[in-house]
Amino acid sequence: MRKGLNFRDLDWLLLLISLAIAVVGIVEIYSTTMHTALADQYKKQIEWVFLGAFLALIVSQIDYHLILDHVAALYGLTLLGLIGLLVFGHPVAGTRRWLALGGLTFQVSEMAKLVIIMSVAAYFAGRKAKSVTWRDLGALGILAGIPAVLVALEPDLGTALTLFPAIAAGIFLAGIRFRQIAILGLALILMLPVGWRLMHPYQRERLMTFIHPTQDVRGSSYQVTQSKIAIGSGGLWGKGIGHGTQSRLGFIPVSHADFIFAAFAEEQGFVGTLLVLALYFILLIRLLDGAQSAGDRAGVFFIVGLTAVLFFQVAVNVGMMIGFLPITGIPLPLMSQGGSSVLFTFAGLGLAMSIRVRRLVN
Repeated sequence: MRKGLNFRDLDWLLLLISLAIAVVGIVEIYSTTMHTALADQYKKQIEWVFLGAFLALIVSQIDYHLILDHVAALYGLTLLGLIGLLVFGHPVAGTRRWLALGGLTFQVSEMAKLVIIMSVAAYFAGRKAKSVTWRDLGALGILAGIPAVLVALEPDLGTALTLFPAIAAGIFLAGIRFRQIAILGLALILMLPVGWRLMHPYQRERLMTFIHPTQDVRGSSYQVTQSKIAIGSGGLWGKGIGHGTQSRLGFIPVSHADFIFAAFAEEQGFVGTLLVLALYFILLIRLLDGAQSAGDRAGVFFIVGLTAVLFFQVAVNVGMMIGFLPITGIPLPLMSQGGSSVLFTFAGLGLAMSIRVRRLVN
């Protein structure tokens, strides 16, 4: 911690926007669960948001260089956690995504997102090359590939995919060449048959549902069909808090978590969804503004990586709800119910605030 640093220097606007989005999420969690056995979920979410905001304030007071200097240890700890998860993880609905610590459950993959962002920032912090080399691409591919495979084995393909936007943002900033992009794109296309064979049956079914959305509206297409019905029925102004029939009657699956955007759109309508998307847009722009003023490469790469991951999550989650993308288990940042997601999102925002605070002293 630098001498003389205080909370007056913080990016309060960034924190307030984040809290505004989180409050919208809490209200929607309350609204969609108030008549169910999960009626207390909003209280838990309030606790996680308060704890996350406090964590962001604490992290903002720590010199981010100190954290990045220990990223190798954090990366190793994350891998151990992901491996331990496959062996000792708490099984829920046929998956092992949570470690039980005392009376709490902890999603290690959420930690992996933040650690990958930090690892990319640390990797490029000291590099002076004007373009990315194939060695860089290989190193970064392995860096994200190992935890991505472990997360996919849980199985959680959606979260595994969120580990790569930070890599993509990093190599773009570092100067990837068009030829490299073309070769990587071709390699990805050639790997598609292998990826298809490695998918679980339900994952293949979700992809086929995306390609043929009307072939089984009572089965594999049920989730996206009900989501689109909910969004469309919200109209311009919505049905109001607690009056969303699709969520109240249980047609929208996990309406307090992955499908919270559909439930919100039904209750708050087109105007409400525009407002909440505007909040996300302001959040992302504020982060990029912090990247522009960062005092060194490490700060720039971290904030851009964090922005890329948050944008990816918002875009994919909303795209799923309206049928533009296949259904995956990617939550809406700060809004979807989930303690691990909230904590590590706020931790990342805390690091972004630390970078902004120290822009004049690096």
